[in-house]
Amino acid sequence: MSQEREHIDALLQMCLDGKQSAQLEVYNRYYKAMYNTAVRIVKKSDEAEDVMQESFLNAFTKLHTFKGEVTFGSWLKRIVINNSIYHYRKQQKKNEVAIEDVLYKVEDNEIGVIDPHAFTETKAQKVMETMKRLKDTYRISLTLHLVEGYDYEEIGEIMNMSYANCRTTISRAKESLRNKMMET
Repeated sequence: MSQEREHIDALLQMCLDGKQSAQLEVYNRYYKAMYNTAVRIVKKSDEAEDVMQESFLNAFTKLHTFKGEVTFGSWLKRIVINNSIYHYRKQQKKNEVAIEDVLYKVEDNEIGVIDPHAFTETKAQKVMETMKRLKDTYRISLTLHLVEGYDYEEIGEIMNMSYANCRTTISRAKESLRNKMMET
């Protein structure tokens, strides 16, 4: 077992013993990754922060159920994803539309020397921005598959769809993303 894993296990035991300093250290280790996971699903920064906070609370109160079959980070990420999807679906029922989603934003284009790293980063940002415009089931399934690295079975389980339906959804999501990327 690696030193990192042993350290996390020791921290988790201290969390189970009620040590708040250990909880703070666990939070500080994982909050950025968990926030990024949440924001890719719920789309809004403030809502992603709420989901992330709620997920940490859930994790700390249910820590006794963590069996160690997967890494703690994977277990926590699953909680964040489930809470994000639950939050997203709840918002969909309310049919709330944010002003940012309605307004079309135009950025000034500047001509200059292109740094290859900046170009790659810009292209990645363009892909992420374009993904936000996809149909929600496409956006979520692609995020889980391409960004989070889940396989079709796991995504099907998370999104309550069959394996075949999941593969079809992701295939269509990729095609939709390609088409939207060509438009811009």
